[in-house]
Amino acid sequence: MDKPSTKEEILNVAMDLFSQKGFEATSMSMIADAVGVRKASLYSHFKSKQAILDELVNMVLVNYSRHSIFAREELPLIDYDKDVIEEISTMIKGQIRYIIHDPNVAKGRKMCVIEQFQNKELSKIQTKHNYQDIMDYFERLIKELIDKKILIDDDVTIMAAEFSLPITVWINCCDREPEREEEFMDLVERHIRQFFRMYKKER
Repeated sequence: MDKPSTKEEILNVAMDLFSQKGFEATSMSMIADAVGVRKASLYSHFKSKQAILDELVNMVLVNYSRHSIFAREELPLIDYDKDVIEEISTMIKGQIRYIIHDPNVAKGRKMCVIEQFQNKELSKIQTKHNYQDIMDYFERLIKELIDKKILIDDDVTIMAAEFSLPITVWINCCDREPEREEEFMDLVERHIRQFFRMYKKER
């Protein structure tokens, strides 16, 4: 594997520090020391700490838009001739694993959590990714399941909240206690199956 360039190393180190200490608590000197370069060398690649943050945010957003199902306009294809609950459960658990384990997504999410009350830009990103996109996705999914006569016709927004928001809580728990991942994944599985038992349309 090729050794990362100095610029890439700066971004990697900055992401680590921002996700652990927060943007405000991380200085350019700390980044330079962790990379192993002089502070002046840092400024030859980035004019400011904000410039580093801007590039990191762009990287996170690009990665998120490419890989997160919640960022896509189209819903995933579901084979309604198969076990729909199993298909949706597998899809959601796969997305959770991606969110938890992709280094850039995981660190970017932690950075947003730390800085959400101090940085307006990161606060907006946190709300969009951790709430708006998720609710929009699940509202569209539930509408489709209602149209396909899988679920009863009820308040779609509340159904989407009931489905998705406990899952976001368990993702946050995994961030704090990664050793409990399998426990939380089991809860996700049980939660999804109970949701369908509650709202499944009788045929």
